[in-house]
Amino acid sequence: MAGNTARLALRNTPEVAVDWQVVLRHMALSRALDAMEETRLVPEKKVLYQFSARGHDMAQILLGLRLDGRHDAVCGYYRSRPLLLSLGVDPEDALGSAMGRAGGYSDGRDIGVVFNHPNPNGATALPMCGGVGAQYTPTAGWAQALEFHARMLGSAEHGRSIAVVLGGDGSVASNGFWSALTMATTQRLPMLFYIEDNGFGISVASTMQTPGGNIAANLASWQGLKIFAGDGTDPAEAAQLTADAVAYVREKRAPAMLRLTVPRLQGHSFQDTQAYKSEKLVQAERVRDPWDKLKAFLVPSQVTAAEWEGAVQTAAETAEAARLAAEARPVAEPATVLRHVFDDGEMQRMGGLRPSGWEPPPMSDTPRPEGQRLNMVTAIRRVLEQELASNPRMVVFGEDVGPKGGVHAVTLGLQDKFGAERVFDTSLSEEGIIGRAVGMALAGLLPVPEIQFRKYAEPATEQLNDCGSMRWRTNNRFAAPMVVRMPVGFFKCGDPWHSQTNEVAFIHSPGWKVAAPSNAEDAVGLLRSALRGNDPVIFLEHRAMLDHPWARRPWPGDDFGLPFGKARLVAEGQGATLVTWGGMVDRCLEAARGLSVDVIDLRTLVPWDRAAVLASVSRTHRCLIVHEDLQTAGFGAEIAAVVASEAFTALDAPVERLTMPDIPSPHNPAFLNWAVPSVAAIRAKLEDLMGF
Repeated sequence: MAGNTARLALRNTPEVAVDWQVVLRHMALSRALDAMEETRLVPEKKVLYQFSARGHDMAQILLGLRLDGRHDAVCGYYRSRPLLLSLGVDPEDALGSAMGRAGGYSDGRDIGVVFNHPNPNGATALPMCGGVGAQYTPTAGWAQALEFHARMLGSAEHGRSIAVVLGGDGSVASNGFWSALTMATTQRLPMLFYIEDNGFGISVASTMQTPGGNIAANLASWQGLKIFAGDGTDPAEAAQLTADAVAYVREKRAPAMLRLTVPRLQGHSFQDTQAYKSEKLVQAERVRDPWDKLKAFLVPSQVTAAEWEGAVQTAAETAEAARLAAEARPVAEPATVLRHVFDDGEMQRMGGLRPSGWEPPPMSDTPRPEGQRLNMVTAIRRVLEQELASNPRMVVFGEDVGPKGGVHAVTLGLQDKFGAERVFDTSLSEEGIIGRAVGMALAGLLPVPEIQFRKYAEPATEQLNDCGSMRWRTNNRFAAPMVVRMPVGFFKCGDPWHSQTNEVAFIHSPGWKVAAPSNAEDAVGLLRSALRGNDPVIFLEHRAMLDHPWARRPWPGDDFGLPFGKARLVAEGQGATLVTWGGMVDRCLEAARGLSVDVIDLRTLVPWDRAAVLASVSRTHRCLIVHEDLQTAGFGAEIAAVVASEAFTALDAPVERLTMPDIPSPHNPAFLNWAVPSVAAIRAKLEDLMGF
């Protein structure tokens, strides 16, 4: 096996250059911080979540000291503080974040062990997530962005940089691991999978995560992946393997895995007593403590006993000074948690186009119609084509978006015009599609991923949620602007797999803007604004409207862009307010024909134009909300609650909703036509409301 070959070769390899004094300094500080938390700060309830790195620490530090590329990036997990220290993170920030104080990684918004470290001029620690395995696909996205910057934008520095992802043995069972592995090996990405195998995922043995408990052995024949494996507690062996693995990825521009076995010398977290481990196993793990092995390796051959003790003392003093400074930090003003859900004018430090100085071209929200009426498919494709031509950092990807042009033909011809580096197919993994997009956005690209149908977004839920919360949970240090295109809703028939809308799931995921255009003109304006914005956007393309005659509009102009949160009044009257969006707008207009009714097309759901709705209801005194999604907890319920609360005294009738019943979308057209609000059903509901 390749891993065995790498390990045996150590006996004949010259000793790798390592500044062991620096390793000792960082490791001593890591141990001092762990001990301080375990013996003082957690018992005093000043730190609420604590994950000891003892046993993992030396190997992580050896890795961090190798990440010297200008655009190197690493994504770890909750046990990765030694790595962060080796990258230069201030121990005061580390402790202050653990205490939830102002400043640090998140200003007290996130768990202190969920690190991030923006560093435009050196190795960056990408925003970590609390979910095991969520770190893999964004790191693969960063690796692909490195190659894009190098090959397409001519950046030699990117062409020497690498992406590294850390994970424990439990994480190799996750969707993200396998998706990233597929991406890295099929695309030959400069990505290092660094697996710290301590034998347990909390209490579950690694043999439950992969057969035999050795992922390196099991991947020995995986094509395109170089394997390195060995003992992460042996200083010389760990140093050599780490140097070799990093050098391989950096020089060969190809993926590798480095699996190092390490002991977890404390419970999974502070509260974990490890009662599931036998005393014999606990003792065997203590014998493998890399701290003791490092001392035996260094003293007296490279440092004296006095120098060792001096380093320990200095680390204790540094940790105490960091504690005093961290405890002196205030808790941020609670109301500040409302900031940085979206771009609020204060630039994020990393992620997206704008931190590098990019400014969007000017736009106008006044349409200048020209030419024949276009369907939504053609209009969306034309916007994508124009923005790809004007923005060399924009990429479009997803399942079947390349030569086929998408299952709805929206991307037809774009790969021919812009090449397979900028418009490309992906593996069949929505987790990978969105996770890749996150990493690419963090690396300064504009990703435009397509999810083929709304239902298919479910495997990407974790990545979508993590992306949306990124700006907020890092206190505006990072953001990942992107535009996720997603067909939704019924077409000629329905079914539970291709015909969902379920937009409320995205509305309930903070940080995402959500667009739901009903026609080609609005699709042009909203898509262009989304592509030139600084927030992640879900762009819903209703399948029934893509080629619907009613939805066709003349081209509104090459600079036409619409603001989010501005509804369109598509019909005006005095008797009632009808609020809708997406695939229901044309039906509502037809149902209101001949009646004195305001028909409001919201156009965007996050943000939504509550002012327009409330102003209309204050005139008409009645409100009906129509949407295709299910009634229970549908977005209409939110609109109804706002109207009932903020326009209560203006109402002359109850706020009403007309929606699909709480069932999956049925396949038979007769069933579908019965379930989806029809023109006749909307008309009857309106007449009942107006006659109340």
